[in-house]
Amino acid sequence: MMATPSALRETNFQFPGQTAFYRGKVRDVYTLNDRLLMVASDRISAFDHILPRPIPFKGQVLNQIAAYFLRATADIVPNWLLATPDPNVAVGLACEAFRVEMVIRGYLTGHAWRTYAAGKRVLCGVQLPDGLKENDPFPFPIITPSTKAEEGHDEDISREDITAKGLVSEADYVQLEAYTRALFQRGTAMAAQRGLILVDTKYEFGKKDGVIYVIDEIHTPDSSRYFYQEGYAERQAKGERQKQLSKEFVREWLMANGFQGLEGQTMPNMPDAFVNEVSERYIELYELITGQAFEKAQSEDILARIEGNVLEYLV
Repeated sequence: MMATPSALRETNFQFPGQTAFYRGKVRDVYTLNDRLLMVASDRISAFDHILPRPIPFKGQVLNQIAAYFLRATADIVPNWLLATPDPNVAVGLACEAFRVEMVIRGYLTGHAWRTYAAGKRVLCGVQLPDGLKENDPFPFPIITPSTKAEEGHDEDISREDITAKGLVSEADYVQLEAYTRALFQRGTAMAAQRGLILVDTKYEFGKKDGVIYVIDEIHTPDSSRYFYQEGYAERQAKGERQKQLSKEFVREWLMANGFQGLEGQTMPNMPDAFVNEVSERYIELYELITGQAFEKAQSEDILARIEGNVLEYLV
């Protein structure tokens, strides 16, 4: 039986110049004056719950996929990333985040499909055409923003409500939409080169010194949904489920073990074999999405490695 490699559950560093600390679902975020240092942990969440066991190398996979796409799109939109001093760490500009997430959908899937199947034909103020099946492409990609909730679930919101409530100015919103479409177009083209379809994704933006930047990750399997291009049309014609490249398999395992995050449900125990399988799937995702071989970072003492690399970078 293969031993489970060590994994990074959480960090509690005190870096020079550190002024704030925030622990998200997956990332530990350190504020260093005008910079943010994000450590991608190996925590994994599903159904708004953090699972009991971290997944070896997951944080490295997400951090490196995000950095790969941020660098590949820097000619379209300025982004926050300055450096990746460790496989699990990204350092970038601290921006004031807009309080909306820009969700863009090329296909009728997930939340959009559930809305459509319930008979509704308007999502976030966008009119949806009649006669579509689940996973069909939209005539053109639609933008369905959501509010960024401090607690609980994000809420759908229309462009009109965003500007009426003063969440984003009209001029900034026009720019956010243009950036969102341009990023999705680039992401779609890059996915196609890898035999994938970028189905939907979300972008977060912030502002610093009057300039809009992409902040956080882009085009990762945690923020995006991908289909396999091969066999897509045949599966659609037969009404079969599409083959997805995402962490959907983790949700399916949880559901098969009686957990959907509902009250009274108990999180199932994750055996070593499943933890290892999830780790291997994330590594596969990295290699398929980027076309690059994944090099596992040293995992004997992850905390010491990260601290050493960050301190060397900060000197």
